[in-house]
Amino acid sequence: MRAGAARAVRAAAALLTLAALGHTLWHGVVDGGTALAFGILIGVGELARSDHRDAAAPVPAEDRRPAPLGSAGALAYALLGRAAGHPTHHGVLQVVAVVVAAALVGIVPHIARGNGPAFDHVARRVLAVAFAAVCFQPLFNSGLLEGRVGQGPYLVLFLVLLLGLTALCDAVLAAALAGAHTGRPYGSLLRDELRAPAGIGSAICATGLVMALGTAVAGLWALPVFSVPLLLTQMSFHRISAIRTTYRQTITSLARATEIAGCTRPGHSRRVADLSRAVGRELGLSERELTVLEYAALMHDIGQLSLVDPVPAGATARLPAAEARRIAGLGGEVARQTGVPAEVAVVVERQADPYREQPVAARIVRAVNAYDDLCGGEGHPGGSLAALERLRLSTGQDFQPEVVECLARVLARDGRAGVGPLPPG
Repeated sequence: MRAGAARAVRAAAALLTLAALGHTLWHGVVDGGTALAFGILIGVGELARSDHRDAAAPVPAEDRRPAPLGSAGALAYALLGRAAGHPTHHGVLQVVAVVVAAALVGIVPHIARGNGPAFDHVARRVLAVAFAAVCFQPLFNSGLLEGRVGQGPYLVLFLVLLLGLTALCDAVLAAALAGAHTGRPYGSLLRDELRAPAGIGSAICATGLVMALGTAVAGLWALPVFSVPLLLTQMSFHRISAIRTTYRQTITSLARATEIAGCTRPGHSRRVADLSRAVGRELGLSERELTVLEYAALMHDIGQLSLVDPVPAGATARLPAAEARRIAGLGGEVARQTGVPAEVAVVVERQADPYREQPVAARIVRAVNAYDDLCGGEGHPGGSLAALERLRLSTGQDFQPEVVECLARVLARDGRAGVGPLPPG
């Protein structure tokens, strides 16, 4: 079902692209100077996109738009009805053709470096821009839009509403394509995508709107003027992304101290962090909550560095409750000394509390840590099923049933043999 939806999206984008390019080549380019100016803007936007990605780090929703200037230019061209006071006559198919051609030119250097965007990203761009153009160009070119709303604030309000619908369309497409790759529930993916416009997506939509309105009055000179703020915003987001990546790497290195000291098994913290993040997504946590959860999961065993006698194999899940809480409290103190956000330290120190008294992130870390401890690490056939059954027997007392349910679904989706859904009741 999900794979079929993704194939349908890709096929629709490919057919629309072929139709647009064929129509434009056959009939020629209308308003060639305007098309060239917007094509250059979109191409420069693609050239300016960031290639930086940490393969080991999850990409937050607000960082999933790699070419904000190109996206804003594409939206502006789709919503362009006038240039310097004179009506434009390009249609929907020419909008798609110019956007595709300029984007392809702009991504060639990235492809040469092996960092070109995935086809799914291009498909989303084509369909989202086509949606905006279909909703605007026929109404404007027929005179119906000006006759109903005029050129004043009502036109701006209409364009704002149209951009909101375009963002919703893009989120629906992105969630459908991501579902085919990850297998995650569509609702959770759609929530992540809908939260994305709160970041740079808002700047993209606002800049596209201002570009279209500015070009209608001042002509093509408005394009470089209104591009500068978005370029500065893009540079700021790149710096924030780099800082976030460095911060995550620092916490990961600190978490590995328990492995280097022989307190925990190799890879334990990373496994707990990855699986906790997957369970958190299954529960519908926001990106910020997932980041706190990941950091806390990486540092959940940091308290063992304060112990004189290490826990055998670092398996705190097998310890008496009082001892586990003492180690968790030590971990919270250590976490605070490292300067991590206060929420991370709270999750670390409360991971061994009764689950009804814990925040959601601590409940997830507790269950996932116990699962990995009971598995005994990787390479233990049948360990997944036996560990999960132990957790199921303790639901309602030590572990929240909903968290164990989500953990079972994640494990089943990952193809762990013998892992099935939690039975009702």
